[in-house]
Amino acid sequence: MHDSAPAPVMTDVARLAGVSHQTVSRVVNGSPHVSTPTRNKVLAAMEQLGYRRNAVARALATRRSGTLGVITFDTVLHGPVTTLYGVEQAAGALGLGVSIAVVDRVSSDAVMRALTRLEDQSVEGVIALATQEDAVRALTAGLRALPAIFVGGLAGAAAAGATAVGTDQLDGAQAATRHLLEFGHRTVHHLAGPQDWLDSRWRVEGWRAALHAAGAPEPPLVEGDWSARSGYCGMRAMLAADPALTAVFAANDQMALGALRALDEAGRRVPEDVSVVGFDDVPEAEFFRPPLTTVRQHFAEAGQRAVHLLLDLIRPQESPADATPPPLVPTELVVRRSSGPAAR
Repeated sequence: MHDSAPAPVMTDVARLAGVSHQTVSRVVNGSPHVSTPTRNKVLAAMEQLGYRRNAVARALATRRSGTLGVITFDTVLHGPVTTLYGVEQAAGALGLGVSIAVVDRVSSDAVMRALTRLEDQSVEGVIALATQEDAVRALTAGLRALPAIFVGGLAGAAAAGATAVGTDQLDGAQAATRHLLEFGHRTVHHLAGPQDWLDSRWRVEGWRAALHAAGAPEPPLVEGDWSARSGYCGMRAMLAADPALTAVFAANDQMALGALRALDEAGRRVPEDVSVVGFDDVPEAEFFRPPLTTVRQHFAEAGQRAVHLLLDLIRPQESPADATPPPLVPTELVVRRSSGPAAR
């Protein structure tokens, strides 16, 4: 276009995309009631015309900022990073922006400062990536004025009367433990995550439930801190306490990696002597030696569901009752070469 040409407006976009002005408005305003092909067609027309919505005018007209806030307590671990990606992808597909506040330590003061930053940006609601018990407690105390959805920590959030979405930790841990028991292992040892993490507690409960259902003895669990080093140290402690162990379920893949190193140093073959199963299915898991059997969590899906659940709270009039996604995302056992039959 020439510099003197008028800036394109919604009517121009609607004409090029072959849709109604109302449909373009829905795409611009982030309504979920537009099919993916239609939304893509409208976005392509906007791009071709160089259409840019005026965020200030839109906010004044609708009294909505079109921005969602995200609070996260850990941007290093695989789960929070992938969940955050899912949130950004889902929000972007709906024409919404995302403002992120990282809390460096779990305290009421730090949480309130993060919430104040988000409120200053007029976010419409908050998605909290919080699985630690103290983090859930601090957030539920501070999130009185804003609609909010928790990702992870389902039990703690529900107890506080908050809405939460997350992956099925209990079923995933049961599946991992059953898998090892079905190979004929007498019992399964557990390298647990830190017990102030609510999701870690659910994995312990799933492990216990599977052992009890099979009538298998429950060995003492060893607690780690999610790191490979803690898995290495935990595995050494387990071998010292029970040199005859044959199966280990680690609460995440990084601790499983440390366990594999400890087993190798102890001269134990995997899976011929000891089977190992992890949790998360990080991208590197299939390249461990041997490739790691693990429980896949669909973190991105949890983030996407959180966005839609938050929109249900913010804009209930735009959300049909049958479109609300369930809060619990299924897990999936991925069987590779680190697990096998018990040695005879």
